[in-house]
Amino acid sequence: MNGAKPYPAIEPYRTGRLAVGDGHELYWELCGDPRGRPAVFLHGGPGSGSAPHHRRLFDPKRYNVLLFDQRGAGRSTPLGGLQANTTEHLVADIERLREMVGAERWLVFGGSWGATLALAYAETYPERVDALVLRGVFTGRRTEIDWFYRGGANLMFPDHWADFLQPLGEADRGDPVAAYNRLLADPDPAIRQRAAAAWSGWERRLVTLRGGPAGRVGTAGPTTAAFAAIENHYVHNALFLAEGQLLANAGRLAGIPGTIVQGRWDVVTPAATSHALAKAWPEADYRVVESAGHAFTEAGIVEELVAATDRFADSNRREPS
Repeated sequence: MNGAKPYPAIEPYRTGRLAVGDGHELYWELCGDPRGRPAVFLHGGPGSGSAPHHRRLFDPKRYNVLLFDQRGAGRSTPLGGLQANTTEHLVADIERLREMVGAERWLVFGGSWGATLALAYAETYPERVDALVLRGVFTGRRTEIDWFYRGGANLMFPDHWADFLQPLGEADRGDPVAAYNRLLADPDPAIRQRAAAAWSGWERRLVTLRGGPAGRVGTAGPTTAAFAAIENHYVHNALFLAEGQLLANAGRLAGIPGTIVQGRWDVVTPAATSHALAKAWPEADYRVVESAGHAFTEAGIVEELVAATDRFADSNRREPS
């Protein structure tokens, strides 16, 4: 463990909203030093939204960081909107935000789904990426989705899995993702809320090494319902990526320096995926934290992430190719 700690809490120096078409409007904020190294933070989920503690991963004296809420998430509108909400749309949104900020190139930071999106963006616009910081890499392959939603993680957490399956009929339990896709779109709000609580609860309980809240399956508020609907929408559609696309295209990351941080006991995004990415991307500095799971807030994970942003703040920026 390197001892790096999150920076003190700060407030944005500018906030705004950006209309990106199809009825979507994104909330964004800029933090740190306007003259600092440009960076963008990509939140997880999909559907969770950015939060004040994400600002603390960057030295505010050396970075100019853009944080934003992706389509349908957080403070962006419409909340939970699924229309025109795909990985391709989000990649285009990131590029539009870069142009809005006026950064020629920037550091791209993402964890879990944010790492998926960071890879999709970097492989689409490699010339716009100074460096990558990734945590808990998820690439959306069938094996990764099945591990978490069909067979794998359930063998380790059968009690939590039973709660996850509780809203489903026996005939639907062979394909929970498809079953939840129907429940989360049910015209009855009580059915939608109960499904959202169960869907979100399964992941929430597994994100940290020592387990998350163990409350019973209940109902969900608007934010949880939006998160569940968006996340299921993406998982049901294999993240709108071709099978194996992000690993197959890892050669497009050539010349981009990066750090991958992986919890050894991450059961949401197991280490096999980040290890495969590190093998395909020689410039990556691969760091496994032996005593951590998936969440970036865990001891060891957060220290490595802050240390990575510190290293890139001090390094020379990548020259245009």
